[in-house]
Amino acid sequence: MSATTETQTEKLTFRRYKDGDVKVKRWQDEIFQASWSHKCPTYIQSTPPCQGSCPSGEDIRGYLNIVRGIEKPPVGADGKPSMPWQEYAWRRLTEANPFPAVMGRVCPAPCETGCNRNEVEDHVGINSVEHFLGEYAITNKLQFKKPETQTGKKVAVLGGGPAGLSVAYQLAMRGHGVTVFDDHEYLGGMMRYGIPGYRTPRDVLDAEIQRILDLGVEVRLKTKVGVDVTMDQINQEFDAVFLGLGAQGGRALPAEGADNVSNVVTATAFLKAFNDGRLQHVGKRVVVVGGGDTSMDVATVARRLGHIEHSKPTDWEAAIAGQLAQDAADISRRQGADVTLTTVYMMASKQEIEHAESEGITIMGGWMPVAVLKGADGRATALRVMQCEAKMVGGRLDIKKIEGTEKDLPADLIVSAIGQTVDLTGLEVFSNGKGAVSADKNYQVAGKPGVYAGGDVIRPHLLTTAIGHGAIAADGIDQFLAGVEPGRRPKIDVHGFDLMRKYLEKGVQLGEIKDYQTGTDANKNAVHNFDNRSERYVIPHDQLFLGHFQYTARNKRHITHLNKDSALGNFEERLEALSEQQAVGEAKRCMSCGLCFECDNCVVYCPQTAVYKVKKTESMTGRYVATDYDKCIGCHICSDVCPTGYIQMGLGE
Repeated sequence: MSATTETQTEKLTFRRYKDGDVKVKRWQDEIFQASWSHKCPTYIQSTPPCQGSCPSGEDIRGYLNIVRGIEKPPVGADGKPSMPWQEYAWRRLTEANPFPAVMGRVCPAPCETGCNRNEVEDHVGINSVEHFLGEYAITNKLQFKKPETQTGKKVAVLGGGPAGLSVAYQLAMRGHGVTVFDDHEYLGGMMRYGIPGYRTPRDVLDAEIQRILDLGVEVRLKTKVGVDVTMDQINQEFDAVFLGLGAQGGRALPAEGADNVSNVVTATAFLKAFNDGRLQHVGKRVVVVGGGDTSMDVATVARRLGHIEHSKPTDWEAAIAGQLAQDAADISRRQGADVTLTTVYMMASKQEIEHAESEGITIMGGWMPVAVLKGADGRATALRVMQCEAKMVGGRLDIKKIEGTEKDLPADLIVSAIGQTVDLTGLEVFSNGKGAVSADKNYQVAGKPGVYAGGDVIRPHLLTTAIGHGAIAADGIDQFLAGVEPGRRPKIDVHGFDLMRKYLEKGVQLGEIKDYQTGTDANKNAVHNFDNRSERYVIPHDQLFLGHFQYTARNKRHITHLNKDSALGNFEERLEALSEQQAVGEAKRCMSCGLCFECDNCVVYCPQTAVYKVKKTESMTGRYVATDYDKCIGCHICSDVCPTGYIQMGLGE
């Protein structure tokens, strides 16, 4: 090791420490010194919690900003908008979810639970705006834009439910050939056979499915892969496979004596019989076991069907079993069924619970099935239940029985709505041994290159979850077909606002930055002090300036509330879409968390006039203001008054 003993005589122009300083100080302690600071405003794009909570991964903030008029449709060659704002918002929405009119009606909207506006007064009615846009698209016959070129690759999609149709849509938009195999007469899966028509009108469902088929997607109905067609045949004809089989089998009632009883059925069998038109009435006393939205559907359908005083029980039992399609009963002879729903742990949405109770359905929370009581003919006459205490512990339901609390609920029909099962007949090679299929974060089946899966076949959950699985799996399939190694999925795996797309729409091209020494604040080839953290950061409410927002009542959709009498035989839709004025008003309640919504607070309150609006020729969503760093003293007032948390203070040494 060498050393020098020469004395430094020239004064240094910059010294971080004075001679004799031996202790390193925290830079945080030196941030504020009189009138200046090491920190300056930075523009940080984050994911809002609504999008972080959306299993479909919709760019919710994006389409709400379009509806409210902040983000404008791109301008055409004639200087006019290239499309109506409604269409532009719909196209942004459907980049993730091709079923807005359906999901706007039936999705339990976890996005609204996560909405930061809950800290002000009430969440934004995201679901209702989605409903409005979906209806607009159907009314105006909007179509998806076909890709200009085809790849020549072919993908087999097994199952025509929400997951299968989602992946078919995404792949067709990328130019791949897609064939959907389904063993039913019609496409839709649980959207058609698991949800009653008064919640998903069939003309609405058919319109949104047809829009996908119009992209060139082929369909082979009444074809069960593994039975009618072998996997060897599929592998020979197609380059990749997606398993979207769903879970349309019901779980048997976990109670003594429930096996092989004709009037003890599963929820999936019950709803399929109703949606097929076979089931026209039920018994006088119906007991439904389960606490999810499916159990609510069963209970409300049973309430609407009612019973016929002199009917033969074997009629509706056979209808559920699929053995006959009986004629519709005369409504004047039909009477209301007494429906009781018993559940260990209630998971259904508050709205569905309220609907059920208003229609005269008795809900018994905290009761578990113990045994099925039978008559001499072997049919069930009652369900014995026991009170219990249930709570979620580590993601699992912990149930404690309360002995001595047994009671019998008389029943002509008992419906088990406690879960679903997957039918892997002929496809056992994909089973994980637990009645489902396992997949990685790209939804590729373990050890099966080119085979992907999504939806209930992985884990029974929401329709919106299945749609999200399909979109992510389509990315993986697209990479596989291109021979590209799949990349790592982002931590927050949703669609987000893309500033670069706005630059392209405006015709502004960013060039290469050649000189890093002088910074980028004056460089036209860079977006200075901007960082997109959407893939790793969800912005919480405590990072917003909530004081900016005034109390604004939510624009609520009109819901037809039925009572015990009016529910009988009423299969009309209960939910009305918002008007255009209401939809715009509701979108304006969005706080645009994590992205500028052009409120001017930072410009108005900056004491140094350092924050300014960019030129109109350069202005676009996300680049509405900029900072003159020669004037900025780092006082952080702009950050304090930013309602959306888009302006944050960053180290600017």
